[in-house]
Amino acid sequence: MLTTLRRIVQAVNNAPNLMQAVEVMVSLVKEAFATDVCSVYLFDHTESRYFLMATEGLNKEAVGQVSLGVSEGLVGLVGLREEPVNIEIASAHPKYRYLAETGEEKFGSFLGAPIIHHGRVLGVVVVQQGGKRCFDQSEEAFLVTICAQLAGVIAHAESTGALAGIPYLYGKDRPVEFRGVSGATGVAIGPAVVIYPLADLDAVPDRKVDDIEPEVEVFEHALAAVQAAINKLRDSYEHTLQREEKDLFDVYLRILDKNSIGGEIIDKIKEGYWAQSALRIVVEQYVKNFEAMDDPYLRERAADVRDLGLRILAQLQQNKPPQLEYPERSILIGEEITTSVLMEIPKHKLAGIVSVKGSINSHMAIVARALGVPTVVGAVDLPFSQLENCTLIVDGYQGLVSVNPNPESLKHYEALRAEEEQLVEDMEGYRDLPAETPDGHKVALWVNTGLMADVLRSLDRGAEGVGLYRTEIPFMIRDRFPSEQEQIDIYQEQLQAFAPHPVTMRTLDIGGDKALPYFPIAEENPFLGWRGIRISLDHPEIFLVQVRSMLKAGAGLTNLRILLPMITNVLEVEEACYFIHRAYLEVKEEGFDIEMPPVGAMIEIPGAVYQVREIAQRVDFISVGSNDLTQYLLAVDRNNPRVADLYQSCHPAVLQALQIIVDEAHKEGKPVSICGEMAGDARTAVLLMAMGYDSLSMSAANLLRVKWALRQINMESAKTWLNDIKQFDNAEVISSYMDMAFERVGLGGLTRAGK
Repeated sequence: MLTTLRRIVQAVNNAPNLMQAVEVMVSLVKEAFATDVCSVYLFDHTESRYFLMATEGLNKEAVGQVSLGVSEGLVGLVGLREEPVNIEIASAHPKYRYLAETGEEKFGSFLGAPIIHHGRVLGVVVVQQGGKRCFDQSEEAFLVTICAQLAGVIAHAESTGALAGIPYLYGKDRPVEFRGVSGATGVAIGPAVVIYPLADLDAVPDRKVDDIEPEVEVFEHALAAVQAAINKLRDSYEHTLQREEKDLFDVYLRILDKNSIGGEIIDKIKEGYWAQSALRIVVEQYVKNFEAMDDPYLRERAADVRDLGLRILAQLQQNKPPQLEYPERSILIGEEITTSVLMEIPKHKLAGIVSVKGSINSHMAIVARALGVPTVVGAVDLPFSQLENCTLIVDGYQGLVSVNPNPESLKHYEALRAEEEQLVEDMEGYRDLPAETPDGHKVALWVNTGLMADVLRSLDRGAEGVGLYRTEIPFMIRDRFPSEQEQIDIYQEQLQAFAPHPVTMRTLDIGGDKALPYFPIAEENPFLGWRGIRISLDHPEIFLVQVRSMLKAGAGLTNLRILLPMITNVLEVEEACYFIHRAYLEVKEEGFDIEMPPVGAMIEIPGAVYQVREIAQRVDFISVGSNDLTQYLLAVDRNNPRVADLYQSCHPAVLQALQIIVDEAHKEGKPVSICGEMAGDARTAVLLMAMGYDSLSMSAANLLRVKWALRQINMESAKTWLNDIKQFDNAEVISSYMDMAFERVGLGGLTRAGK
């Protein structure tokens, strides 16, 4: 039976389209069951009817013509019950509905199973037999298994528009919507321009050579050409981007440096590989390492490395980039839009971006936010290759892409876009104002950073400090641990740029599935593994050098704060503080004029929530990592599309935990900050303020939006909203309540498109 199942699944997956997939399936299932009939009915949610879409054994003319209501017939019964229905004499059942067009009167027995995807009934598979036959339990189970396999194929076809007959498949003028994740807020309308890669690294074969020098020479020539192209792109945006956004190109150049990937590729060539396979081997290893990381910011570096590898390969293969035409208000779409691809597009022609892959942490998304280009990433079901010249609407608030919208939608979004422009103009006036409510309550607004670009952009937006600086990045761009002096230079740049505002430096947060290329860690369950402070305490030689570097970088300044990640218990805090004090005394003995900086603990593990007061007694401040805390509390990987909808920041358990943390820490007189997506969402930022959080740390792109909201809402109103939602037991109800609350006070433009 398993062999038969594999054969059916393989045939279905190899079918070029949905209709051929179901036709192949009914034929093979009929054969496997040794029965007379196998049919597939698909459910049209618009009309609430089941349509016969494929059959082997019934009249073929009935396909597409015969339908049943949502509760009609035995097919409707299967859908309503959401479980198999097995009947020896179908015509004797009270729900039986005779369909003369199908010619099914001669088939007495009936076995039907629902096709269900993520809780939604998509259709029903039916097998029928002439005369009396009671299908046994193993046959029921087999049909259920078949339906589970078919569910994914149908769901994909539904999401890509294959069921709706959209213009790029069947020429019908019917709007279709696709969902992704917001990469940059805003609304864009325009024609689609499809971007595709110049070369294919996966297709490069392993090939050995005897003559090494010519291979090194051709690679160095290609490397230099790519470096020159990146520098040219940077210079072309001299007057468009601020320096911090242009600094992102320096990251590319550092990756290409001979002390990084460039040098490793040359070493691989010297092992006897030709240039192209050496390039592929090294790039694949870097991509694999980055993609395995837990930190979403670092994981997105895989796209940067892959893009650079493709560019070098194109040079090696002497491919010329396609000369695309960019109409006015172009919407750039592709499987993976990278920063360098984005920067090649004339800025005055670019209206929006849609990328099948990527996340809000990609360099492309960072630049898109800096340029103010509405962006949707992670639109996994988007059939981008078939959308050339189609009219698109990009809703960067909802992560929504509308293909060939109707005139009403176009008119609606054109009005929203005009309102959006006015809203952005209004918020700019709040840049230099404090985040203070009308009734006098102040909240410090800080930013999360990882690059110098983040800091400079944050200052421009009026940030009052850095709530989280990720120190992992300097470790990521090297093939060894950075020296103490290298770390001093990097940290000093951050501290001086923001002085006298506080800069919270998180100690090295690696391990588990965020291993360094030169410090690999293999674990079966990396999310619960050897990471963060656990590694630092097990390797004091690494931890002490990092802390000493931070202290020396802060000499003569007073804005350094040290944050300990992934704290699980009090003992970890005590041991880490011991090492920090030891490093402090060592640096003092060397003659550095330093003060002992505040030390904080990061609460992002559920167990630490219930020891906050004990932890707070041993540190100077508490910082909450809302992203990981939510993920661990709800046991949901927010990067897994199958369960991403269960990742709910407004889940009552998450909100209760956040209230416990701030209350317990304040009992010890310790300030509490929070970093993550909740701090950057205006709705939850208001709730966090009402809970008592002293500072909110977020992406610089969200800072003005949060400030604008806080300056419009009284603390009294915020506390009323908080008390109201404490009565709710449903995250969606809480989100809807906050949406309506913002609408009532005239701040709906912060939660949706428009003003």
